[in-house]
Amino acid sequence: MSSSTQASVIDGTAIAKSVRDQVAQRISSLKTQYPRFQPQLAIVQAGARSDSSLYVRMKAKAAEEVGVTFKHVTLPAEATVEEIVDVVSGLNQDQTVSGILVQLPLGDHVNNEDERKVTEAISPEKDVDGFHAYNIGHLSSRASEPLFTPCTPAGVIRLIESTGVPIAGANAVVLGRSDIVGSPVAAMLRKRDATVTQCHSRTKGLEDIIKHADILVSAIGKPQLVQGSWIKPGAVVIDVGTNYISDPTKKSGQRLVGDVDYASASPVASHITPVPGGVGPMTVAMLMHNTLKSAEILWQKSLERTIKPLKLNILEKVPSDIEIAMAQTPKPIVQLAAEIGLQPSEVESYGKYKAKVELSVLERLAHRKDGKYVVISGITPTPLGEGKSTTTIGLAQALGAHLGRAAFACVRQPSQGPTFGIKGGAAGGGYSQVIPMDEFNLHLTGDIHAVTAANNLLAAALDARMFHEATQSDKALYSRLVPAKKGVRTFAPLMLKRLKKLGIDKTNPDDLTPEEITAFARLDVDASTITWNRVLDVNDRFLRKITIGQNDTEKGHARETGFDIAVASECMAVLALSNSLADMRERLGAMVVATSKSGQPITADDIGVGGALAVLMKDTVKPNLMQTLEGTPVFVHAGPFANIAHGNSSILADRVALKLAGTEEGESSDREGYVLTEGGFGADMGMEKFCNIKCRVSGLKPDATVIVATTRALKMHGGGPEVTPGKPLHDTYVKEDLVTLKEGIKNLVRHIENCHKFGIKVIVGINQFSSDSPAELELIRSESLAAGADAAVVSNHWAEGGAGAKALAEALVAACEGGSSNFKFLYDVNLPIEEKISIISKEIYGADGIQLSELAQKQVDTYTRQGYGNLPICMAKTQYSFSHDPKLKNVPSGFTIPIRAVRLSAGAGFLYPILGDMQTMPGLGTRPGFWEVSIDEQGHVVGLF
Repeated sequence: MSSSTQASVIDGTAIAKSVRDQVAQRISSLKTQYPRFQPQLAIVQAGARSDSSLYVRMKAKAAEEVGVTFKHVTLPAEATVEEIVDVVSGLNQDQTVSGILVQLPLGDHVNNEDERKVTEAISPEKDVDGFHAYNIGHLSSRASEPLFTPCTPAGVIRLIESTGVPIAGANAVVLGRSDIVGSPVAAMLRKRDATVTQCHSRTKGLEDIIKHADILVSAIGKPQLVQGSWIKPGAVVIDVGTNYISDPTKKSGQRLVGDVDYASASPVASHITPVPGGVGPMTVAMLMHNTLKSAEILWQKSLERTIKPLKLNILEKVPSDIEIAMAQTPKPIVQLAAEIGLQPSEVESYGKYKAKVELSVLERLAHRKDGKYVVISGITPTPLGEGKSTTTIGLAQALGAHLGRAAFACVRQPSQGPTFGIKGGAAGGGYSQVIPMDEFNLHLTGDIHAVTAANNLLAAALDARMFHEATQSDKALYSRLVPAKKGVRTFAPLMLKRLKKLGIDKTNPDDLTPEEITAFARLDVDASTITWNRVLDVNDRFLRKITIGQNDTEKGHARETGFDIAVASECMAVLALSNSLADMRERLGAMVVATSKSGQPITADDIGVGGALAVLMKDTVKPNLMQTLEGTPVFVHAGPFANIAHGNSSILADRVALKLAGTEEGESSDREGYVLTEGGFGADMGMEKFCNIKCRVSGLKPDATVIVATTRALKMHGGGPEVTPGKPLHDTYVKEDLVTLKEGIKNLVRHIENCHKFGIKVIVGINQFSSDSPAELELIRSESLAAGADAAVVSNHWAEGGAGAKALAEALVAACEGGSSNFKFLYDVNLPIEEKISIISKEIYGADGIQLSELAQKQVDTYTRQGYGNLPICMAKTQYSFSHDPKLKNVPSGFTIPIRAVRLSAGAGFLYPILGDMQTMPGLGTRPGFWEVSIDEQGHVVGLF
């Protein structure tokens, strides 16, 4: 380096402005692409020291200039370390905050150790000051880079680089060893291949050391310590010192100087920073740079869905479902939650491998465009099974683990009835399952038990109210309903609701007339109209019809009633169709349990129990998070009985999944994720109810449907021999039979045609079995396409996991991204009840018409008169046929649908006509599945399926 007569002044003010301009331009550019991108700097200040307040104002002004939102959090000067750390922790969790710094010093009561506790409380990802041990440690390591470098040292390096003088190979001397400037600058110079000597106030021979420096950085805090005679001619001098000395010529009586005597040094150095106007402006500029960097990192992280798939150990001979499930080790549910973009505060763990998700995530992600919405359905079921649940999980694994898409499966929670009965669980099968499958199929997080408790509380409340009305006078009944407490009588909130329903606008219990007291106190239930049964999550045929009230204490008030399976409860249907906790509360209260003798509907709120039901079920509204065998996310939520209710998992789980799979404005379409929600039974049931009921309530519109089919099930529809569980299959099902198969494909074709009536795209998933011939698979594929399917793809996910459904996943993506569906409802809900039933029967089932029984007609008339005529229809029928008769396979015609009865689910929001002899409490067969179930010596479940 050569000397010059006068050093070039390094204009820190100009360079800092250049840095700020670059930051502002970058923010503007990112906001153009992503309108929601907004860096925010939060500064925590304890007390009101004038110098600290000045620094905060400087940073606030700079933030405003570059487009960074500024948040100033002030605390009392005496704030404890714990209080400050709590504030910092809150800012760490605040997604709108990009960078956090705590303005130092904190006060005399905070020592160095406590100060470090505060700086260490800041998340390294938001440590824009670069003071966290994580960032300092990585700065000092040659093998790594910190997320952020401290602002002043970063400014120093920028100033040196602006001179054009090479740092690599230079002798650099750093005066000062503070954690804020000296040590970080030394580390940064070393990383740039300078030979660094770091000195401090006790270093001996300081003058001689400085004379060898090609680059001198002084941050020692001693005014004008370094003289020009100490400096090597041509050296670059960076003066970080900020020292005040006396100066009578100044109004303040003092003057700001650096560590270097500028007058004697400037003729010797090649480049030098002035004080002020050198390093100072760079500190704030680099703070803005770090805040932008933090915002970009956090923004990209918010867009990432870094699912880390679990590897499958695929065996040629596929073991039993539970053996496969037990052989896989799930990832901790908190890890999966983080991978899909959930915040820790949004996850409530239930053990290691399952959790509930807080609904607050919907508000946090409300701005996102929903992901693609796909309903998984199937052909008309047979005892052979179509593998609909298996396909749902396999397809989710293919999308999430093999195509790198955000993919969520949304399935119902299985009842213990079928789990211990004949059907078994609903976790999928083979290498496409939900795990842990034993927890999935048993208690999970207790939602079904909560439904059971709520349902039975309402049943108990109804019978108790009828008993008390039958055994007390109006006056006594009213006195007990509205007792005086400390001489004052008040109505409970629900009582005010009932008074309003009765047209009574009084709020003082003492003001009611005798007639009003009678109307209020007596529900006057017509026992013959009671529709509310008790429930139990066990297949118990002997509870289908029972007599209650036989004990002497009930004074002869016995009546016949019965039990349903727990998932047939309207409470479960309400859970599945609720859009929020508040919505569920209103729906539970609106459930109609009977009609009064005057013809008025009697609700849970009339009985006074609606709020209590909501309390019992308050945690059930949170969707349950689990995972597939390949570690992709699954929401398991609600399990409405698919014959009686709408047979779909919850709206809330779908909505949460759609937001987690969704995209920010500005993201490309190939970033869109997929939500695969399964509808119960065939497309004539689960899919039809999904469209006409679930989508009406949610306001969501499906992009496509996948219809699952198998050669075996289609052959059975084509006239194949009956199948008896436990007996070998007929040759028709294990050998090529194109004639029978082609006849059975008519069932699949009808389902494809039905889906088109809703205006949605159709993909046929051909679930392959080892005995299927290429000609059979091709026949299904070609006939599906001829019937108007957008795609028809063979998949083998049962034997191969997600890899076996990759082609199906690719076809689904192509169909969904190839243009929008034109979703529409099948009927207008404002049509008469009978007409709506007729439309479904003719359009979906292929019936010639319907025939209402005398009872059904009476019920239709009653519901219309009571104001329930505009509800959608939920047909309760066999799953084994398009018709009401399970013996009518394939595509029956020339039949009339008999409507035995029509019932009301006012809380869930639908009417359900009952076709044929539908049972709401299944029974156990001679050889139930529970024979095989037990635990081994390690406590593991064995023999579940």
